[in-house]
Amino acid sequence: MIENIKQQKLAKAKKMMLLFGLLSITMTFAGLTSAYIVSKGRPDWTMDFNLPFEFFYSTFIILLSSLTLLVSKRKLSTGKSINSVFNWTLATFILGIVFIVLQFIGFNNIIDQGYYFAGAQSAIKTSFIYVLSFLHIVHLVAGLIVLIVLMFNIKKDKYVNNNLGFNLGSNFWHFLDFLWLYLFSFFYFFG
Repeated sequence: MIENIKQQKLAKAKKMMLLFGLLSITMTFAGLTSAYIVSKGRPDWTMDFNLPFEFFYSTFIILLSSLTLLVSKRKLSTGKSINSVFNWTLATFILGIVFIVLQFIGFNNIIDQGYYFAGAQSAIKTSFIYVLSFLHIVHLVAGLIVLIVLMFNIKKDKYVNNNLGFNLGSNFWHFLDFLWLYLFSFFYFFG
């Protein structure tokens, strides 16, 4: 009984740590998108700029990655084959890599349009897009590391009796997906 209480307290502490981490990430992006809106009054803001199609494709890919992780989580909770859970999590990991590749292709298209991060050929608008997207990619790399840990633990049967680690990892991944949807919508509608 005492061991059960300790496990419940540890689980609660881990959930709170994840929540605080997600809140700090949210505040970072909220601050940057607020600065984006405030900066729209600058004289160097105006420009003809369209989001590259790769950002649209990557949005579809990130949504698909959430779906594959949901399938993996469902299979884990219903006691399906560990190989099936692993394969769906691996599919999520691969889609995360595809997302990052599409983002960099999109950045190359922005550069091809003549807009750079900084310098005479840039505008403050593109600088914000670079910073926000790159910061999201950094967090997504952390999410990929989380997926690697999840896959390792799946193979070691660590989630047979306790899915907490898997649930926390998948919550972080879904948060990153939601964060990209927010950023993409922000760029599309307020850009």
